[in-house]
Amino acid sequence: MSTESGTSPTSAYRLSGSPSLGLAMGTWGFFVGFAAVALYGPAAKYFQSQMQLGGFALGLLVAAPQLTGSLLRIPFGAWVDRVGGRLPMLTLFGLSLIGMWGLVFILVTAKTLTFSAYPIIVMFGFLSGCGVASFSVGIPQVSYWYPQSRQGTVLGAFGGIGNLAPGVFTLILPYAIAAWGLAGSYLAWLLFLAVGATLYMFWAHDAYFFQLRRQGLNVEQSRKIAKERGQELFPTGTVWQAVITAAEDTRTWGLVTLYFVSFGGFLALTAWFPIYWINFHHLDPRAAGVVGGLGFAVVAALIRVFGGRLSEKIGGERAAIMAFILALLGALVLTFVKNFYQDIAGELLIALGMGIANAAVFKMVPKYVPEAVGGASGLVGGLGALGGFIIPPFLGATVDALGTAGYAGGFFAYVIMAAIAIAVSWNFRRIDLRDSRQVQQTVEVSERRRSKSS
Repeated sequence: MSTESGTSPTSAYRLSGSPSLGLAMGTWGFFVGFAAVALYGPAAKYFQSQMQLGGFALGLLVAAPQLTGSLLRIPFGAWVDRVGGRLPMLTLFGLSLIGMWGLVFILVTAKTLTFSAYPIIVMFGFLSGCGVASFSVGIPQVSYWYPQSRQGTVLGAFGGIGNLAPGVFTLILPYAIAAWGLAGSYLAWLLFLAVGATLYMFWAHDAYFFQLRRQGLNVEQSRKIAKERGQELFPTGTVWQAVITAAEDTRTWGLVTLYFVSFGGFLALTAWFPIYWINFHHLDPRAAGVVGGLGFAVVAALIRVFGGRLSEKIGGERAAIMAFILALLGALVLTFVKNFYQDIAGELLIALGMGIANAAVFKMVPKYVPEAVGGASGLVGGLGALGGFIIPPFLGATVDALGTAGYAGGFFAYVIMAAIAIAVSWNFRRIDLRDSRQVQQTVEVSERRRSKSS
């Protein structure tokens, strides 16, 4: 292998993979890891009855996977720019496998669960939830395989398919529990995770730049050869500086607030809705899985694709305002209406609103923080997703305070959050209109000056 600067033919180096395989494996890794959002929600009734959990403790339990899945997004996303996506993704899988194995071990060896097991069940939830951070690994892993002109299409497919995982698992887990018991169901999940990680390990490849760097080439050589093979995007090496720059921009925190409500709210309700439908409307776990999985998580994931197109057409600000109004209306229905079918309508309204808002927020990120898009994306995605950990314990505490009525009353938190999000979105709309007027005035002044000079 020659080490002269960029003079060696591409064939002298061992390069594997292709853009289509990169997209398939990045999406597969995201789907497998992101399923952990639904780890405890569909099984919450079992844990609640076995360990005699109150509302707050139950909310904390179902939220546990979201904590690590949120906090690890920023460092693991930054790690991809150093080594590619394959090693970070496999590391997340390894941590998740430890958590799932521990959970299965506890359920198999313990004849009955008592509250004394609660801390370790939560701890294994933290570990299992590491896979939720696969989003921040898969995004750059896929991006580096594709040219700039195709980023929207491929990342839309990546996000749309991967986001289906919590809904699918919310739907099927209650049926698995009915057939195999809780221990058997989590054992099947452990096997799925192991098989998924193995397939990823054998089939996933980093983009050519990272492969060449591992083979000993310097940055300049690797960029040149990878560019000859069609790679357009390369790491800049300034990830943490971009995070700091983004954090210094107040608009970043407005976007964090919006994503906390939309995506954090999505994660929280994916875990909480099965509990709500079982304990408030007295559905059996399988019916609750269908209503919560299909009626909320799958709808919100699929509508995100439409939300991206809508944001392109009318602007992220206007799309966000419309989306959070839908979420507000849905939350009002769920808070004050006790009718089963009307509450399903409320759930669907929130799903539509959050799915559209998730797309609208990331449409605004490069517009308002153009000098640090990567850093802003990491902060918005990581800190915004923390809503999935913070909101469920609050919903549970409302149940502790109000009894059964708290299952409905807790949704008033979404009324407040949606109202705040509408106000923040409206402020972004005001900024957008002001900037547009300034641009128009600048153009008009320039035209007048040209007219006078001519």
